[in-house]
Order: sequence, then C-alpha cells, then structure tokens
Amino acid sequence: MSKRKCTQIVRGQHAIDGAGVHLRRVLGLRTVKDFDPFLMLDGFDSTDPEDYIKGFPWHPHRGIETVTYLLKGDIEHGDSLGNSGFIRDLQCQWMTAGSGIIHQEIPQAAERMLGCQLWVNLPKKDKMTQPAYRDIKQQDVSVVQENNAIVRVLSGHYNNNNGAMKGEYVKVQYLDVALEPNIEWCYHETPNDQTLFLYLIEGTLAADAELAKFEEKACAMLMSGSSANSSDFDEVQVKAGKEGARFFLIAANPLNETVAWGGPIVMNTKEELNEAFRELDNNTFIKHNKPQEF
Repeated sequence: MSKRKCTQIVRGQHAIDGAGVHLRRVLGLRTVKDFDPFLMLDGFDSTDPEDYIKGFPWHPHRGIETVTYLLKGDIEHGDSLGNSGFIRDLQCQWMTAGSGIIHQEIPQAAERMLGCQLWVNLPKKDKMTQPAYRDIKQQDVSVVQENNAIVRVLSGHYNNNNGAMKGEYVKVQYLDVALEPNIEWCYHETPNDQTLFLYLIEGTLAADAELAKFEEKACAMLMSGSSANSSDFDEVQVKAGKEGARFFLIAANPLNETVAWGGPIVMNTKEELNEAFRELDNNTFIKHNKPQEF
C-alpha cells in the first residue's frame, strides 16, 4: 500500500477574537481552498483564565457547522432561543448554524483550557437548513484501545467502531488520537479523494515520508493521496516524538463550491452574504423558532 504524503504544514498565528480571547488561528481565509470543506480551526491552550474568560458574547452564524471539542476546560454556551449548556472535559458540541442562529460561548475559569473549534462549510443546498445541536458527552464516544495508542471516535468510524456523529450534511471523519512516545501509527480508512489533515494539539509528531522531521503542537498537516480516485486508500503513517503526541485526524469530501465569507457568516455569493447582514439589521435573520435535535 502506498502512503499519503504530507504536502502542507500550517502553523497558524496568535490571534485575539471575541471579547478578548487569546487563541491560535491555525486554519482561516488563506487555507480555504486547500482544506475544503474546513474553513477555520482555532486552537486554545492556556492555564491563565485571563486569556479566555471574556469569551464570545452574542454573535450570529449562518451557512456553517461549528465543532467545539475540549480535552480540558469548561465552556458555558447559550443561544437566542433559550438553549443553554456546558462543554467540559472530553466533550464536544456540534452545532449546525444553517439558516441562522445567534449564540454566545463563555469559557469558565479552569485549571487548563485545551481544545479547538473547527468550522465546517455547509453545501450550497443545505446553507439554509434548520439549525441543530448535538452535545456529545464523554460516554457517547467510542474509545479504541490499541498497543500504545488510544483512539476516540467523535465522528465517522474507526476499526468497525462508529462515531457519536455521522454528519447530516458533510460526513466528517473526526478522530482523537493519543500516542505514547516514539510510537508509529497507521491509518488507511479514508479514500484519497477526501481532504484529510492532522491537527497536532500536544507533543511532537512526524508525518513526512521518512518519519524523521518532527513538528510541534498547534499545527495542521495536510495529507494528500496519490490519486483522486475514491476507490484508492493510501495509508497515513505518523510517528510520535519523545514526548508522545495528541492529534486530531479530520477528513471529509471537498465541496468544490464558491465561498463568500464575512465574519461569522459563510455563504456562496457576495449577494447572499449582503442579504444575511441586511436581515441582521432588520431583525429577520432568524428563520426557525427552535433548533432541531439530531
């Protein structure tokens, strides 16, 4: 079996967003084409609550899904329709903004805040779908124990274990992989025509052909297959460094659609984007009275 090659490494940069949240923006406007359908990835890791407690006050979303996954921490969330809850250690919130929702995310002071938020683009035909939530608890996630590795299956499947999510609009493969020091790990369940990347959240990891060049945390590595044929499955092979490694493997089919992005709203055309902001101004942005549950 041939191996997927690491074709791009994105380390991101420090950013301040919301009301003053310090984070690392790893994926963003510059990576939209290569990482399609994944729009944005913000990583956060802090032991100082002053870095994040101001949070993300009320703001709108349309046309995307937001996936917030915490290894450590506590985030309180709520929306304009009265829904509320918390995301805590090894928990995930998968929110389909669809036609529009206004919500807030307020991190609570914790010993450590470690995790990320991923934005997944919605296909044009589903941009205006009814908003929906899925709160994924720790017990909802299949955990696969392997030799010197632990794989948690948030979405998709792994070794005949189904994830807590299947993806209603974009079928995302989302694995949380923890490797012991100096351990090699192989994966070959994602067809080559899918976008696949690794987000390294802790430790060091080698994903180059010789498994010799180790990258440090807070970077994304795009792995391209040797063929665009969906029947081909090239193997992803990585090796943890001497500190071990914790990374997320994330994959999905690209949408290959135009992207019009304005802050928290992502549509296909500038006209659709302008219409969304007009609706915000005249209070017609919300199209559904209550989000559906997956």
